Amino acid sequence: MDAHHAGSAARHGPDQEPRDAPPALAPPASSPLPEPEPRTGVAALSLRYQIGAALALAVVAIAVCVHVGMIFLHVAPPNTVTKQHGRAIDDWIYPEFEQNWKLFAPNPLQQNISVQVRAQVSTAAGATRTTGWYDLSAQDGRAIDGNLLPSHTQQNELRRAWDFFVATHDAQNRPVGLRGALSETYLRHIVQLRLDRADAAGAGGAVERVQVRSRTTNVPPPKWSDEQISDKATYRVLPWWGIPDDETAEAAGTGTGGAR
Repeated sequence: MDAHHAGSAARHGPDQEPRDAPPALAPPASSPLPEPEPRTGVAALSLRYQIGAALALAVVAIAVCVHVGMIFLHVAPPNTVTKQHGRAIDDWIYPEFEQNWKLFAPNPLQQNISVQVRAQVSTAAGATRTTGWYDLSAQDGRAIDGNLLPSHTQQNELRRAWDFFVATHDAQNRPVGLRGALSETYLRHIVQLRLDRADAAGAGGAVERVQVRSRTTNVPPPKWSDEQISDKATYRVLPWWGIPDDETAEAAGTGTGGAR
């Protein structure tokens, strides 16, 4: 008996047969793989239909981009594109997609408009004189320039009053609606207050009539532009407006014609 058998007999005893080794454990059965989820949407289509769907989406995307671009050009201020292709833009927009608003409303001004006023004054000695023109817009400009917090009055009061007048009067300065008289009264009151602040009537004097005009000049084009525009000022002169007697008496009663 060799050493191996001797060792085995020693462990089990001389009269015992060696026990069989326990059977080896079988490897666990592998779990079944999950079934793939069914494809849905465009992925479930065949290649031919997928190509068709992609082409349809591309056409819709292009149509949307073109439509948005046409709407943008329609509501944008006049520019080079609208000047060259304005007819095509209008054909696309009207009548189904008409817009009643503008992208930059009101459009950026391309003119400088100054509102000016002069007055006919009765002096304390009983004489009558006419003042020079007071540039009220320039006064507001000087008050705003360098002012971090300009008032609403300085920025908008005079400008809005003039816009209100222009919108309610024709080129001959005749009212075209029920609000025409209201716009005249509003503008007259503003210029009266400005004249009182400037002491236009002088000591003991009173403002009898006022006349308003606008001075319009074109904003010069940039240096790189070849656009040619006139640099001459144009004027819109309104008729003289009389001051009601009660307002004239009130101004004269202040003794100085100062602001009320």
